[in-house]
Amino acid sequence: MTEARAASFEEALAHAVRLLGVRPDLAEQQARGMLASIPGEPRARMLLGAALRHQGRAAEARGVLAPLAAEQPKSPQTHLEFGLVLAGLGESDASLTALRHAVSLKADLPDAWRVIAEQLWLASDTAGADAAYARHIQTGVLDPALRAAAAALAEDRLAVAEHLLRERLKTHPSDVAAMRMLAEAGTRLGRYADAEGLLEHCLNLAPSFHPARHNLAVVLYRQQKAADALPHIERLRAADPHDPGLINLQAACLGLVGEYAQAIRLFEAILARSPDQPRIWLSLGHALRTEGRRSDAVAAYKRAIELQPGLGDAYWSLANLKTERFDEAEMAAMETQLARPEVIGEDRFHLHYALGKALEDRGDFEPSFANYAEGARLRRLEAPYDPDEFDDLAARSKSVFTPAFFAERAGWGAPSNAPIFVVGLPRSGSTLIEQILASHSTVEGTMELPEIGALARAFGRATRRGGAPYPDALADLRADEVRALGETYLERTLTQRKRGTERFIDKMPNNFHHLGLIRLILPNARIVDARRHPMAAGFSAFKQHFARGQAFSYDLTDLGRYYRFYLDLMAHFDAVLPGAVTRVVYEDMVAETEGQTRHLLAALGLAFEPACLRFYETDRPVRTASSEQVRRPIFREGLDQWRHYEPWLAPLADSLGPALQTWRG
Repeated sequence: MTEARAASFEEALAHAVRLLGVRPDLAEQQARGMLASIPGEPRARMLLGAALRHQGRAAEARGVLAPLAAEQPKSPQTHLEFGLVLAGLGESDASLTALRHAVSLKADLPDAWRVIAEQLWLASDTAGADAAYARHIQTGVLDPALRAAAAALAEDRLAVAEHLLRERLKTHPSDVAAMRMLAEAGTRLGRYADAEGLLEHCLNLAPSFHPARHNLAVVLYRQQKAADALPHIERLRAADPHDPGLINLQAACLGLVGEYAQAIRLFEAILARSPDQPRIWLSLGHALRTEGRRSDAVAAYKRAIELQPGLGDAYWSLANLKTERFDEAEMAAMETQLARPEVIGEDRFHLHYALGKALEDRGDFEPSFANYAEGARLRRLEAPYDPDEFDDLAARSKSVFTPAFFAERAGWGAPSNAPIFVVGLPRSGSTLIEQILASHSTVEGTMELPEIGALARAFGRATRRGGAPYPDALADLRADEVRALGETYLERTLTQRKRGTERFIDKMPNNFHHLGLIRLILPNARIVDARRHPMAAGFSAFKQHFARGQAFSYDLTDLGRYYRFYLDLMAHFDAVLPGAVTRVVYEDMVAETEGQTRHLLAALGLAFEPACLRFYETDRPVRTASSEQVRRPIFREGLDQWRHYEPWLAPLADSLGPALQTWRG
């Protein structure tokens, strides 16, 4: 090649690279022109693959880049581009291999670390994803003043990173890169609300800072603020419509706001292009199950297992339908996977839970319990729990929420009587109560809404800034502030209310922690306590793997202590607010469904409707573990199932103590 021709080629290449982000079709033309002039030129081939990827033509890009990557094992940019294409095709494992090879050759590739983080997030490896995002930030930092903080973040020295970044922001309060990094530190420390505030401020200053917007969308999703996350995801997808990580995040958020049909369409669109993605099949199965499409959900879960035989979550999802029974071959497959030492973490404990259910269905109760117990032991390692925290909450609540407290604030709060809160322990019949009420023409069933917990956590953040602890801080609020909290709750729940009925149900069991807050800000809301025999409720919770929020359930002694905390707190509010809580005992509802249903409806000010007795005919999304059970008439078989396991439940009985006799109240 002559010197002049070489210079012309370099100029054409540089121009095509500039076109990639704005006119990838023209970049493609330029690349093809260069290859016509110099056939096989590696940089032009890589440019062509990139241009095809930017146009959403990932399969064509793969055909260009796969042979190039094989020819150039030492080219980090080639393997980066190849990894990005594989991610777009949904070939997660191959994408991770290519991208990890790229960063092994050249560590400072921010796009590689970003997509590694996205792929790990898709695989539910939250810790790995957070670490990769930290490397993404570190390698993308150009300002020398931030490099030390970025290095500390990448090395998981979060306190050091936080200190350096706060110092930087004192002198440079508009440094959006520092804000984003500080938000990443907060995210990894679990301080999502603090991270959210930082990222929102960051985007107010720099609306086009897409990495910060992506971080904000993830932080909002992790707080179950899916409605707030969706506009950010839509804006990001407008700039990059083919990013599989964004598509999956969007589908997950749509599921949280009850738009399951849209979520299913997104998952199906991903799988139409890239059918060999076990995690997407798993997510599709969850959405199908919620929509009541049980057979389709089963098929999706089984397809996930075909693609990834060690995917414990898929086995557990089948078991968690409560209506599926594993055959001998499936049980043998689970045992084979558990014998493999490389099956670790959530795959292992999910497999133990699923095998426990399979053995229970066969009547092999001793090995069934052993598997449940091992699943719980492994889960506890990832979900630390401090029972003293709840004893402290009970003491504070009893101190703050006195008859005088409520008498002095009579008439405060938002006056709406729309919410019906169903509280109690999980696995105590709350989904059945919700389904009965949601069958009424004036009541809508939503889901386990996070808004009350989010309002309570906001007071926790104020405590860290020197304010009074929760719930003590509620005593310092003015009447207008109390009403504003109630209105905020009603506004935030609007996205979950699709039918426009007069009343709606908030079925978050743990809201019993916050009955004082609920009664203060929504004094006309109704509260239903779903209660069940403590041994039945306790064992049912113990053998259930919860995605989040029930860390007490992985130890039998802790379960008994938590049940006592629940009884103590509910007894206090029964005394302070007589008649404010309507109690429904699960065993009574099963034994006398019509009488209990009539009593419940009357207590909530609802006229009796026969449809409430035919609750199993009501077609609505149900997300909880009882989703399939409430789509059938009431059955009595599970009432005393715990007795099969009584020889191994002594720690639960001992911890419950007198509650075994006094639990009805």
